[in-house]
Amino acid sequence: MQYFVCMNLRLFISFCIGCSIFNYLNSAENVLVSKISQLTFEGNRSGEGYFSSSGNKLCYQAEAFPGNPFYQIYLLDLENGSNELVSSGIGKTTCSWFHPNSRTVLYASTHHDKSSALKQKKELEFRATNTKKKYSWDYDRSYELYTKDLITGEETRITNSDGYDAECAFSPDGKKIIFTSNRHFYDEHEPKNENNLSVYNELYLLDYKTRKIERLTTHHGYDGGPFFDSTGEYICWRRFSPDGHNAEIFSMSMKTRKEKKLTDLGAMSWAPFFHPSGKYIIFSTNIHGFQNFELYIVDTDGKKEPVRATNRDGFDSLPCFSPDGNTLSWTSNATPTKKSQIFLADWNHQNALKQLEKSPALIQEGQNPKNSDSNDPDTGSAILDHIGYLSSEDLGGRYTGSDGIEKANTYVANFFEKNALVEFDNKSFFQSFSFFKSASISNKSYLKKENSESKLRLGEEWTPLAFSDSGESDIDKVVFAGYGLRILDKENSEEYDSYTHLDVKNKWILCLRKLPKEWIQEKKDKYFYHSTLRKKASVARDLGAKGIIFVSDDNTSSNGLIAFDQSTREKISVQAISLNREIVGEIFKKNKKSFGRESALLAKGNVQLGYELEFFNMSCNIVITRNKGICNNTIGFIDSNQNKKLDYPYILVGAHIDHVGFGESSSRAKKKDKGKVHPGADDNGSGIGALLEIIRILRADPDLLNKLGFDVAFATWSGEEIGLVGSSFFAKKLFEDNSGTERPLVAYLNMDMIGRLKDKMTIHGVGSSNQWRNIIQRANVPVRLSLNLQNDSHIPTDTTSFYSKGIPILSAFTGLHDDYHSPTDTADKLNYEGIEKCAKLFSRIITSIPSPDLIQYASQKAPVTTNRAKLRAYLGTIPNYSQTDQKGVLLSGVAQNGPADSAGLQSGDIVVGLLNLTIENIYDYTEAIGKLKAGKNTKIKIIRNGKIVELSIVPKSR
Repeated sequence: MQYFVCMNLRLFISFCIGCSIFNYLNSAENVLVSKISQLTFEGNRSGEGYFSSSGNKLCYQAEAFPGNPFYQIYLLDLENGSNELVSSGIGKTTCSWFHPNSRTVLYASTHHDKSSALKQKKELEFRATNTKKKYSWDYDRSYELYTKDLITGEETRITNSDGYDAECAFSPDGKKIIFTSNRHFYDEHEPKNENNLSVYNELYLLDYKTRKIERLTTHHGYDGGPFFDSTGEYICWRRFSPDGHNAEIFSMSMKTRKEKKLTDLGAMSWAPFFHPSGKYIIFSTNIHGFQNFELYIVDTDGKKEPVRATNRDGFDSLPCFSPDGNTLSWTSNATPTKKSQIFLADWNHQNALKQLEKSPALIQEGQNPKNSDSNDPDTGSAILDHIGYLSSEDLGGRYTGSDGIEKANTYVANFFEKNALVEFDNKSFFQSFSFFKSASISNKSYLKKENSESKLRLGEEWTPLAFSDSGESDIDKVVFAGYGLRILDKENSEEYDSYTHLDVKNKWILCLRKLPKEWIQEKKDKYFYHSTLRKKASVARDLGAKGIIFVSDDNTSSNGLIAFDQSTREKISVQAISLNREIVGEIFKKNKKSFGRESALLAKGNVQLGYELEFFNMSCNIVITRNKGICNNTIGFIDSNQNKKLDYPYILVGAHIDHVGFGESSSRAKKKDKGKVHPGADDNGSGIGALLEIIRILRADPDLLNKLGFDVAFATWSGEEIGLVGSSFFAKKLFEDNSGTERPLVAYLNMDMIGRLKDKMTIHGVGSSNQWRNIIQRANVPVRLSLNLQNDSHIPTDTTSFYSKGIPILSAFTGLHDDYHSPTDTADKLNYEGIEKCAKLFSRIITSIPSPDLIQYASQKAPVTTNRAKLRAYLGTIPNYSQTDQKGVLLSGVAQNGPADSAGLQSGDIVVGLLNLTIENIYDYTEAIGKLKAGKNTKIKIIRNGKIVELSIVPKSR
C-alpha cells in the first residue's frame, strides 16, 4: 500500500493541488503530536498503556515475564521509572485499568485456569520453531476480571462466568466497570459449537459493589474496547461488521442507552478513547492501508469529518490521554525490532479543536443541506433515471444489433451532446462496426435417402450442427464409433479409444453423445471436455473423416435431436449432423443389430470395437449461413486543450452498454423465466450510469479540467456480451490509424457491474501499471470506499482489448450474483449510493493523475486458473474473442517479452497451426498448447496479410 498524508478527508483535495501536504501537516498550527519518545523497551512487546488518575503512573501489558510467552500486567512509575509486576505471572492477562483511587488495578486474567502451564509450554515450543502465523487475538473462555490492591497485594476475582470477560475499565467514580464479553454465547450454545468467537462479543456494565451485570449491546458482530468519558455519562467503543472486515466508532449515553455512530470510514477503525475535555475521541484506523494504522480524532457529536493526528509507517493504535489531556500514550511498532512498544508524546489540545472546527461537516440523518451531493438532483436521482431507462422493457435487454441497443446508444449520444462532449471523429458520436449476428440453416440444406426425392424433415428427423462445414456429400460409408472418444491419459494410465482398429478416413462417423452413463460422476467430470460435440468433431476431423453424425442414446427429448445453436460462430472442417433415434434404429435394424442393445453395452463404460454400417446410403447438402449485423459504439470526449482533436495524450473511460436481450445467448434464466426480457440493470446499466455520472462530476469543475493537461474520452461499447466486439474494433482501428506513431491512449478505465456494492468494491488491473496503487489510494481518501485492489489485468471484459495492446487498465466491479444474466437483474436491487461513490472515486483517479507520462504499462502473465491448470506451457499470445468466421485463432496482441513476442508474432496474426496440429478455433488452440513442453522449440503457423507464415517459438513454463 502507498501511505500518504492528509489532515482531514476533504482538505486533502485542496492542499494536494496547491502546496506540500507534508509541510501542511507539520506546520506549527496543525501539529497535534510532538516530542515523541519510546517509553517501554523490555520484553518481546508491550502495549495498552493507561494512566492513573494522578497521571504519574501507567499500567500496561507486556510479554516480559520469564517462562511465560503471554502478556502480564505491569505498573510503570513515570516519575522515578520503577517498574513492577501486577499480575501473577501465570496464564494470560490483558486490558488493565486504574481505579480512581490509583491503588487498585483492574485487568483480565486466566491464571486460575488449571491448564495455564500447559498452554504456556505449547506456545513456547511453537515460537521456538520460528514458524510465522497470522496474528489473531485469543478469546480464551477462561478470561475473568480481577483487581489487585497495590498496597496490600490482595487480589480479588470480579467475574466468574464461562466465556471471555476482558477489555475493561472503571467509571470515573469507580462505581461501575464496563467490559466486553461473549458469555451469552456459552449460555446459549454447547461448547462444541464454538466458531468465530469474536462475533459474539458484546458490551456489559457491572456494578462494582453489588456485582450486578447488565448487557448493553445485542449487535451481531464484535462490540468491544469500551471506555467512559471523564464525566461517566458516555461510553465509546468500536463495533465490527459481522464478517470482521470493517469496524466503526460508536458512543452511548449511559442515561438513555442511545447509540450514536461517530465514523463511517469503511475501514478498520477501533481503539477509541475520550479526550478529558469531552470534545473529541481519538481512535486508530487503517484507512490508508491494511497494515498502516494511524491515529485520528473525531468530534463526540460525530458531525465533522475525522482529522488525522499521526503520519508514521506501520501500526499506531491503542491511544490514551493523560488526565490533564496534555500527554498521549499509544502503542506502535515503529521500533528497531518492529515489535510493538509504548510511546509518549505531547498533545496539542488547542490545535485539535481548531482542526475539528475547520473540518467539513458530515451530512446527518434527517438533514437536507443545500449543497449535499447526495441530494443534488443531478447525482443519485440522475443515475437512477439512467439505469431505469436502460433496463426498461422498451429497450428489450439491449442485445447487440437490436432496436433496443440502438435506443440506448441514442440516449447516451444525447447525454454527450447535452454535456458538451466533442464527437470523437468530429462527425458523429457513433462508430459503426460489423459483427457476427447469428448462424442459420439455409433452405438449400437437405438430407435424403438414396434413390428418394423426399427429404428428411429438418428439425424433426435431422438437423445440421452450427459449427459444421458447408457443402454436398454422399453418406455411403459410415462407421459406428461408440461414444467417439479418444482419451489417452498417460498421467493416470487411463485409455479409452473408440477408434481402435477403425479406418475412418474419407468416411462418415456415427457416434453417441456425451459419456458412458455408468461412469462415476468424478470420472465424468474429469473427462467432460472429451464429451463435447466440438471435441468429438475435432477428433473426427483429425482422423480424416468426411463427417460425423451424432445421436442421443437416451430420451432427453422427444426426438433426440441436437438443437441448432444460432450463437455459434466458429467452424470446424468436418460436416456434422444430428439424426433422431428412430432413423438410426432403422439403420441398425437393417444391419441386424439393435441400437438400444448396443447403446446399453456401451453405457456400462467398457470400450466396444466399432464397425462399419451397411445399407446407409444418404446424400446431404449442408449450407450454414453466417449472418452479419451492424452496431455502434458511442464515443465522445472532453476537449481539455480546446483543439477539437482526440490526440495524445488522453484517458479513455468505457463501459459496455449491451446485454443479452431476451436470453438469446448466455442466459441463466430459470425455466419459468425463459424468453423474458433480461433488463441488465447491474450488467451493465450500473456501469453506464457511473460513466455518465463521471462526466457530470468532471463537467462541474471546469477549472480542474483545464489543469489536467490531457483529454478524457468516454465510450459505451456494444458487443461485449458476444465477444468484446465493439471495444476490439475500436482498439484495432486506433492502433492501425496510429501505426508507427506515439500511442495517443495512455490508460483505459472500465466500469463493469458496479451496482451491487456491499462490503468492498473490487478494482482489477492495478498491476497493469506500478503507479496505479498510489493514485487509487490517494483518490479514495475523501470517498472512503472499502476497496479490494487486484493486480490481475487478465479479466474477461473490455479491458482485454486494450491491455493486450500495451495499455494500462483499471476495471471496477462489485461481484457476480444470482440475478446475473437473468430477467431478475432489475433496477430496484441496485445500491445507487455505491454507484455514485464509484463514480466519484474514478473521477478523482482521473484528476489525481499527475502526468499521463507517469502511467507506464506493466506486462503480466495470465494467471493459471482451475480450468487452465493443465496448460503448463506459456506462449504469451492474447486471443481476440471478437466475432469472426475465419478459421484459426485471431490474436489481439502478445505479452511483452513473452515467447510469442520473441518469436515475432503480432496483433492481427491468425494462428492456424501449432505442433503439427490444425488450429481452427480456440478449442483446438487450447488443446495444442496443453501438449507443448516448456523450453522445446516448436513450429507455429500463422496467416499474416493473407499469407501463411511459419515461425519458431519456444514456450516457457508457467
